[in-house]
Amino acid sequence: MAKGQNPWDDDYQHRGRLWGGRTTSLPRLLRSSRVLEFGCGNGKTTSSLVQAGCRVTAIDISPHAVSLCRNTCTDPDQVRILIADGRKTPFRDESFDVVIASHIIGHLSLSGRRQLAVEVQRLLIHGGTIYFRDFSVGDFRYGHGEETETGTFTRKNGIATHYFTDDEVLTLFSSLTVTSLAQHQWEMRIRGTIFPRAEIAAEFKKP
Repeated sequence: MAKGQNPWDDDYQHRGRLWGGRTTSLPRLLRSSRVLEFGCGNGKTTSSLVQAGCRVTAIDISPHAVSLCRNTCTDPDQVRILIADGRKTPFRDESFDVVIASHIIGHLSLSGRRQLAVEVQRLLIHGGTIYFRDFSVGDFRYGHGEETETGTFTRKNGIATHYFTDDEVLTLFSSLTVTSLAQHQWEMRIRGTIFPRAEIAAEFKKP
């Protein structure tokens, strides 16, 4: 893939591990749950899922991210890590108990978000759960960059981010049953200035 066609791959190629530490916001999952993680990046969440005893399949569109994730997660019996597009995956219907989509769906266009939601419906078992997390319109970065679609802003590095409202999230997964939806807010300090961060966290079950 040529430079510029995959800005995330360009970012991982030049900056390496973009995310460090351990994920502290994981849901409580049954050991041996079959989990699909969209957008595994360099493996921060993937490794935490493996340590929790889940059988993890992790995908990312960035080959460099997948390579980093494989180096992070060294247990081949617990995890599969693949280069794949979440809008059209190679997996069979009803392959997973749980889908994790943390700060990944918001980097897709409207049509891409809708495609991924349909794919989630296909991949989950009946009674399976998707855990969604993405930035909301209350985040300080909302409005920064070029607005390429309503509520979606693209930065100079080519990475687009959509900022959600509650209604948008509910509409996106309207074929599923919402079990929780909440706004999370916190503060980030940069050079002495405080900036408000805001995200939506939601859970949906397949009936």
